[in-house]
Amino acid sequence: MKTIHKFRLECGKEANTLKLREGYRVVRCEYVVPQKGVYLWVEQPLNVTIPVVERQFVVVFSGDPVPVSYQYLDTALDPFGPEAYHVFEVAEAPAEKADLPNRQANPILFHSARQQVETA
Repeated sequence: MKTIHKFRLECGKEANTLKLREGYRVVRCEYVVPQKGVYLWVEQPLNVTIPVVERQFVVVFSGDPVPVSYQYLDTALDPFGPEAYHVFEVAEAPAEKADLPNRQANPILFHSARQQVETA
């Protein structure tokens, strides 16, 4: 058996961590007006013997950059406002790269498009 659960995602630079059963599948993303928030619907198995995994999702505005490794899932639109919310799943780091010493992230990847234009 399987079911679909609904999760609220917060916007911003912080990732939303969800505990999901292996074999999950994102089926819908929507901006829910009465709650003024972005929600994700996820289909997952009900079998309790299937392991639970932690996955991270981020919600970004149009024009905001994200790392190339993030996987685009869907876009939620506010029907009464100008905003579009784009949902990405944070890709897991490959094991061999996880062992490398911490390096400074390329700052250009984490500036908004507006900041990039202003500094050009």
